[in-house]
Amino acid sequence: METPSPQDDNAPIHTARIVKEWHEEHSNEVEHLVWPAQSPDLNIIEHLWSVLEIQVRRRFPPPSSLKELEGILTEEWLKIPLETIHKLYESIPRRIEAVIAAKGGPTPY
Repeated sequence: METPSPQDDNAPIHTARIVKEWHEEHSNEVEHLVWPAQSPDLNIIEHLWSVLEIQVRRRFPPPSSLKELEGILTEEWLKIPLETIHKLYESIPRRIEAVIAAKGGPTPY
């Protein structure tokens, strides 16, 4: 079985004491990836969250319970074309180059 490798962006919620303690306790089970602080330009999942949010907000009527929201989120997530995910994945080297060129500042991504 592969070792899970969660990635976080050092946002305050990810650096909370309880989270750090959990990572220490599970260091043999889970590989924690180091990532630049709050770097949405490098996190392709951020784009996917935006796509998902737009799709869910277009739903009418809106979900009226957490269970219904969970079902809608799952349904809409599965509608995201695999090609979209592949294109985002393939954009990672360009994103890294853009962040380096911008010296960590904003990029077109």
